[in-house]
Amino acid sequence: MNPDLSRPRPAGREEHPLLPPFAERDLPAGRHQFHKERLMAQIHEDLRAADTAARAPAQAAPARVTGSRNPFLRRAVFVPAAAFALAGALAVGFLSYVDRGAADGPGSTVATGPALTTRIGTADPKGAPQLLDRISLASASVSGPAVRADQFIYIGSKAANTYVKTVGNKSTLVSLPLHVRHQWNSPDGTKGWLIEPGNTGPEGVTLAGPDEKGNTPTPYLNAPTYNYLAALPTDPDVLLRRIYEETKGMGNGPDQEAFTTIGDLLRSSYPPAELTTALYKAAAKIPGVVTVDEAVDAAGRSGVAVARLDEHSGQRVEWIFDRQTLTFLGERSVQVQGESGEQGLIKPGTVVYTSAVMTRTVVDGIKELPPTAP
Repeated sequence: MNPDLSRPRPAGREEHPLLPPFAERDLPAGRHQFHKERLMAQIHEDLRAADTAARAPAQAAPARVTGSRNPFLRRAVFVPAAAFALAGALAVGFLSYVDRGAADGPGSTVATGPALTTRIGTADPKGAPQLLDRISLASASVSGPAVRADQFIYIGSKAANTYVKTVGNKSTLVSLPLHVRHQWNSPDGTKGWLIEPGNTGPEGVTLAGPDEKGNTPTPYLNAPTYNYLAALPTDPDVLLRRIYEETKGMGNGPDQEAFTTIGDLLRSSYPPAELTTALYKAAAKIPGVVTVDEAVDAAGRSGVAVARLDEHSGQRVEWIFDRQTLTFLGERSVQVQGESGEQGLIKPGTVVYTSAVMTRTVVDGIKELPPTAP
């Protein structure tokens, strides 16, 4: 399905940048989109810096962009050659990010500067099982349309993220603007299309064909197709055991990686109703899962969240749900403990990544936009 798994997921170590590309098994495809965005942003910054340097004295310092998740990157990513030709598109087609968050009430600790910030919601370590049980019941009563082999799954979403940019010896915290992403995938994953400002041209790029190594991708948990998801077990215990087994050795520990994997599936794929229910029930069994009283998605919609703190990075991953309907709205990662990023610029309250699922449905043709598309 080549889902949008753009939310960065920290790895347990940093490796040499010339190691093999993301298609290797120990780099889940869920990390590819984020790394691709970071690489494209760096290309844009370097091109602009080169142009500036050409007009400035020779001693002018070059610019570089350090991704906010740089301490946690496992590998560099090979981006298709066409992506480099589209580097200039980074500044084209972005929507303005209006709601950048603010300190909410006395005692709030939020980052300052041109970055996404938020009030850190209060976590309840005891409320997760009950909330996830309610969410699973609500999801069981909502079944999406069936998918035929000749149809396409469409997901329209919004996303933005924060990173550290360094020019010479000066580092600043900035945000890539909120942008809309349109993606189509066939149920078997052999056909697909992506339109995303900053990563593609206005017409988009195909998601079909082999990977960067010329291999036909095999679907797995971090890069599933609809057909793959439909074949997964719906017993929560069996499902969770499989998730732990297939993500062994990834991320910052088995529990955090299991939570991350389930969040990726909820946000960026189209799980059948039975599987969605099972995913919520499985998540309730992961140690360290909490509820958060308030969280806001990339579209500005406020809700309640199910979350887990990555103790390695100090960032809390939050799944956001509508308070009344318990519909999944989106996901975000918030720095809640300590500081991260170059020079510790990512302070508590910084929204490292935010997303909102606006439309998820089935259409008859590739590149067909449903009426509810963002």
